[in-house]
Amino acid sequence: MSDFQTLYQSEDEYGPLFVLEDSQVRLLSFGDNDEQSKLLKSAPHIPQHTYIQAMLLVLLFIQPKRVIILGLGGGGLVHALRHYDRAINITAVELRAQVIEIAKRYFQLPIGKKLNLVHQDAIEFLTEREHKKADVIFADIYGAEGVDENQLTETFIANAAAMIKAGGYLVLNCWKEHSQDRQLLALLQIHFSEVRACLTGGGNWVVIASTVTRDISASGLKADAQQLSQQLDFQLGRSLTRFDLWH
Repeated sequence: MSDFQTLYQSEDEYGPLFVLEDSQVRLLSFGDNDEQSKLLKSAPHIPQHTYIQAMLLVLLFIQPKRVIILGLGGGGLVHALRHYDRAINITAVELRAQVIEIAKRYFQLPIGKKLNLVHQDAIEFLTEREHKKADVIFADIYGAEGVDENQLTETFIANAAAMIKAGGYLVLNCWKEHSQDRQLLALLQIHFSEVRACLTGGGNWVVIASTVTRDISASGLKADAQQLSQQLDFQLGRSLTRFDLWH
């Protein structure tokens, strides 16, 4: 990242925090060669990481009124969802207080009445179950070393399922290695009727688990993706070609 200018540098109990930028993008990093978030400064609503693009495939199946995001980062999901539908109630849960402040100060986070920022451990947030149930829970809990393995446990999945409305979805951002994790699939199948997944070009395994089974043809998904791409202002086609039921 030698081509980037350092705008901000700090450290908390969990490690370092950097905000970097060049002429086009701004990055949130937790360590060397680490990109937690990437913002296109001229169009912050367009996700720059393929895993966020893949996570938004859930919008092919549901038009959520209330969502929970576990792991705020620079707010890429918040930006995309707010552009898609300004009426969505979004609760974003973030462990690190400095990350919340960085997202506000450096990543154009769209603050408003329909965005609730919660400074709390996501595992504790789910365990307490004090929040209203959501149509979609997006779980994107990462540190400098990668995915938080707590996100893949039986307790986490059960608690997340309990916080999702009937007909709702859990969206997990994992690594491609988890595509071979039969135990994870089995845990998801206990609590969800249908599990789909997408391997991204960036090496992430994005899981979209539904509380109901939906019979949608490939041609139907493709047509819906074309319309959704217009709403989101970027093309979903690349992610859709890698998206299928996880057996």
